Amino acid sequence: MSQNIYDDPDFFDGYSGLPRQVHGLGGAPEWPAIRAMLPALAGKRVADLGCGFGWASRWMRGHGAASVLAVDLSRNMLARARADTDDRGIEYRRADLETLSLPAAAFDLVYSALAFHYVRDFGRLVGMLQAALVPGGDLVFSIEHPIFMASARPGWIVDEDGRRSWPVDGYAREGERCTDWFASGVLKHHRTLATTLNTLIGAGLEVSRVEEFAPTPGQIEREPALAEEMERPMLLLVSARKR
Repeated sequence: MSQNIYDDPDFFDGYSGLPRQVHGLGGAPEWPAIRAMLPALAGKRVADLGCGFGWASRWMRGHGAASVLAVDLSRNMLARARADTDDRGIEYRRADLETLSLPAAAFDLVYSALAFHYVRDFGRLVGMLQAALVPGGDLVFSIEHPIFMASARPGWIVDEDGRRSWPVDGYAREGERCTDWFASGVLKHHRTLATTLNTLIGAGLEVSRVEEFAPTPGQIEREPALAEEMERPMLLLVSARKR
């Protein structure tokens, strides 16, 4: 079973205060790039994996999706999502992505934001999702970039001149990473960029677009703290299609 860190009180309190949770999709700087990767949603059956507070699920229904199955492991996340949703077209379900099974050819789009890096067996998950998509169906997801999460001790290194750099040691050593973020002992699973993309290809998906998120000049002007995201990629965005 996956670690359910989002139901840890300290973690959940800290996470709930992030701009992307307070302001929704508008508080996620990568959202415009992800939105551009999504197919037309009218009439689509969608699975939202790692749905969190349900921001994307509600947005997709508002943009024409016929239905959304919204899945999360966290009881806290699902309770908040249900409280903020008044839409019978969205079904919230508690499930672990490590063991999740979806019906064959049941979805036109599978979407996931910042959840797949918590999954140990990415190959099993991708194979199951390929089967769950209709022919021509799309998989669109974001994860922490492998460069961002490779190091066993991630964090900025500042030299004597004040220059900041990000460690990428251990990049080729795939596997579990344990870090402290709002709570101690947060477990994630590092895979190289090649492994991530080749797993999709090996499952019979065609990779259609890859983005290594960086903020636009306009975003940096509005939120100067985003300037550090120009120094290393933090997020990887991928869209793929079932042949």
